[in-house]
Amino acid sequence: MDLGLVPLLLLSLLSFSNAEISSKMGINYGQLGNNLRTPSQSINLIKTLKAGRVKIYDTNPNILNPLSGTNLTVSIMVPNEIISNISSSQSFSDQWVRTNVVPFYPKTRIRTLLVGNEILSDYSNNQTWFNLVPAMRTIKKSLKTLNITKIKVSTPMAMDVLQVSFPPSNGTFRPDISETVLKPMLQFLNRTKSFFFIDVYPYFAWASNPTTINLDYALFKATNLTYTDPGSGLTYTNLLDQQLDAVAYSMARLGYPAIRVAIAETGWPNAGDLDQIGANIYNAATYNRNLARKITAKPPAGTPARPGRVIPTFIFSLFNENLKPGLGTERNWGLLYANGTEVYEIDLTGKMPDTGYSQLPVPTNNEPYKGKIWCVASASGNGTALGDALTYACGQGNSTCEAIQPGKECYQPNSLSAHASYAFNSYWQQFRNVGGNCYFSGLAVQTTRDPSYGSCKYPSSTN
Repeated sequence: MDLGLVPLLLLSLLSFSNAEISSKMGINYGQLGNNLRTPSQSINLIKTLKAGRVKIYDTNPNILNPLSGTNLTVSIMVPNEIISNISSSQSFSDQWVRTNVVPFYPKTRIRTLLVGNEILSDYSNNQTWFNLVPAMRTIKKSLKTLNITKIKVSTPMAMDVLQVSFPPSNGTFRPDISETVLKPMLQFLNRTKSFFFIDVYPYFAWASNPTTINLDYALFKATNLTYTDPGSGLTYTNLLDQQLDAVAYSMARLGYPAIRVAIAETGWPNAGDLDQIGANIYNAATYNRNLARKITAKPPAGTPARPGRVIPTFIFSLFNENLKPGLGTERNWGLLYANGTEVYEIDLTGKMPDTGYSQLPVPTNNEPYKGKIWCVASASGNGTALGDALTYACGQGNSTCEAIQPGKECYQPNSLSAHASYAFNSYWQQFRNVGGNCYFSGLAVQTTRDPSYGSCKYPSSTN
């Protein structure tokens, strides 16, 4: 029998009780910003938002200490770079737990210890993939040795661990990790009654196929739009449920239909680059408000394949984080701005009806941008950093900076800012389709105003 095709609503009867799992929403508390509130202020903000749990990406004592004595349950994380050390040395693992867990537990209500972050998405060092499960076992043994019994061990994964995700009943893990990494991991999670943690973002699925996937379906707003899975016969009313059930069917295919799923990250960006579709406050507020209603529903909503199940969920993220690299959306997932003010109103208890909120700004980028965009130096860049960024852009080859060489058409004005603007734009136009971005550590911004002048013509491209 192919378990991947058995309706999981039957298999879900085998899963663990909801009684021990809180349906309160959680928040990811990232720290990649140079202007964020202090840990104590941030924890007060988390409590003000009425969250029930918080996930951090390290074991920062400046965060864990003020969490002591609160009712917030906490997830902490082992750094990616020490996974191999932990997997190969029980004494190293024991010492890490003594240093990073014991001083805080149980006063701080640590309930999950996550080993690394999206390890199976990192192809630059895939040897770590095969150290991941051994490290999880070693950490679990360390906790047991130190008589710490209430902390579950797991690891967060991205949706790219799936080879097939549509339709959900065809969900299948990637063949390069299915038998070698994920099957032993599922065995571990099943034996220890832990969770399969997944980072799941309907935003990315929709943004890559906006003409195929209905936006309202991705935002939990599709009142008359449904999708029926031809393999299972189950009917879906939103994209998140489809993605979660694809994970459930993938686990069932490997013989583990009852392992509980937790959402390590989900959310919607409130802003982004000019050419990033759908990243706006209206969509972010709509998604996260509806998400909170779904996750905190009583009785629990679950998913079509696993009805009635509590799904522990962490929204990404607490703050907009200005030091995150990459595209503009990367820095704009917060419920709050860095100064602690809200990006939009949200009730994480899920009780507030839409009529209780103030009116949201009308979205202006839910359709693909069709005009021209350039990338130029921002007005706030300092000389040393701007010079370093200019050197980087020019060092990428392909005649990126030929036009700003002495005697060339864009050499004048001979200023760092002008040369950086040309170099940033030239680099971005050449490499944007292969992952290049207009950021340069916050020194560059996008513009729809053509910066060309005289005989100096800035390259452009039309979206």
